[in-house]
Amino acid sequence: MTAQLAEKGTHARVPAPRGPQPPSRSRAPRRERAFDDVPRWQIYVPLGLYLLFTLVPFYWMLLFALRPAGSTSLVPWPVTFEHFDKVWNERSFGVFFQNSMLVGVATLVTTTLIALSGGYALARFDFRIKNGFMLALLCSQFIPGALMLVPLFEIFRELRMLNSLGSVIIAETVFQLPLSIILISGFIKNVPVSLEEAAWVDGCSRFRAFRAVVLPLLRPGLIAVGSFAFVHSWNHFLFALMFLSRQERQTIPVGLNTLIGSDSVDLGALAAGGVVAAVPVVIVFAFIQKWLITGFSAGAVKG
Repeated sequence: MTAQLAEKGTHARVPAPRGPQPPSRSRAPRRERAFDDVPRWQIYVPLGLYLLFTLVPFYWMLLFALRPAGSTSLVPWPVTFEHFDKVWNERSFGVFFQNSMLVGVATLVTTTLIALSGGYALARFDFRIKNGFMLALLCSQFIPGALMLVPLFEIFRELRMLNSLGSVIIAETVFQLPLSIILISGFIKNVPVSLEEAAWVDGCSRFRAFRAVVLPLLRPGLIAVGSFAFVHSWNHFLFALMFLSRQERQTIPVGLNTLIGSDSVDLGALAAGGVVAAVPVVIVFAFIQKWLITGFSAGAVKG
């Protein structure tokens, strides 16, 4: 009996000792460094250097455009607008500006409308060559525009469209459409189909339901696509150089090229022309910045 009690005692659980416990040697999980713990200089110094690297060329351009000819001052004083008067009146930059604006706005409208219809078809309908068509759109982005100059030139010559702004508008629209259709298709896929179905139940046609329900939700995406089309057509040099030979039909990028002579360059006039070319783009991005950022992030999260 005593042996059995002793055997049970050996297997009995020993109660935990009371009193303060020694500190554990296991390390606590390391807390990740929060954004608020980062010193501010590690954020502001790189941003300041990047801002300086970006703004110095713009200041240099404004300096040459606003200071008198022959001046070497690093401050544009006294300020003169003789270079702007020269490029706007003597070098026909007023005509170039009007042509570029017409090409940019027309490319924006045509690209947005065609991409909207194509993107809706890809997002809402299933057809046999859908995947192959999407692959063709993606592959077309790897084809540089320079490879298509000769075929496009021959086509426009047969159509008697050379020295016409319509040729540049068509070429710019064709090269902007693939990416625009893909982006618009992604934006439409993020709009639930149930919203359109509810409108159909209420008696709306497909077009009316799209116009009343889907189109207002696509505003950030349409602004992003349209702004890209406008800026690309505004800055593009190659198509306007090849298809437009008359001076009264040329655009601003071609006009800037005419300011560079074979023996000398008028830096003041060239800088003034660069300012004229940059101001519309800066104004466009200043007004659509909010919508543009929303459009970029519209397809990032699906929910």
